[in-house]
Amino acid sequence: MNKKKIIKYIIIILAIIMILVISINTYVKKSTKKQIIENKAYTDLTEIDAIIVLGAGINGTQPSHMLEDRLLGAIELYKNNISSKIIMSGDHGKTDYDEVNIMKKFAIEKGIPSEDIFMDHAGFSSYESIYRAKEIFKAKKVVIVTQKYHLYRALYIANQLGIEAYGVGADPRQYVGETYREVREILARNKDFIKCIFKPKPTFLGESIPVSGNGDITND
Repeated sequence: MNKKKIIKYIIIILAIIMILVISINTYVKKSTKKQIIENKAYTDLTEIDAIIVLGAGINGTQPSHMLEDRLLGAIELYKNNISSKIIMSGDHGKTDYDEVNIMKKFAIEKGIPSEDIFMDHAGFSSYESIYRAKEIFKAKKVVIVTQKYHLYRALYIANQLGIEAYGVGADPRQYVGETYREVREILARNKDFIKCIFKPKPTFLGESIPVSGNGDITND
């Protein structure tokens, strides 16, 4: 096979891959668009088992700007009686990096009772957070709070795992690196689309902690 034919085949393969990536990205967004609640229409939601906040990094002992906005969105939902329980799901895989306790502390300082806040210490990814919300915390109907660009993927994962889910965007301001995150998210949607086909178990499971109980059982 000569060099020109090899280059031609490479170009064709790359074009096919690009078409697949774009198609999957479009499908994930379109299939979940109607589950995103706009303009505070969340007051129509009923019988929500829990509000899920997905981790988004910390700065020392404080939540990042993105995480702070997610937390404030969840607190607003709680105070509007959308659900009486909040699941703080984030990365606490190391003793010196603890998203979830910082998330819970922030919410308590805003007036949320400690017993209504569950901490998922092993929410290492969106997929694992949502998988564990169902299997560990026994949540069947949830509202997920994160930035809108991230909601499509989170809702798609929930759908594929058999959870009835709605999304509320937390986008009151612009964030540094938005363009990078948007591009990265296209690849992440493709990754989780494939992951949802095979449905691998998360890094950690364990005994169930029903979200209907007392969140302080998740304290460490």
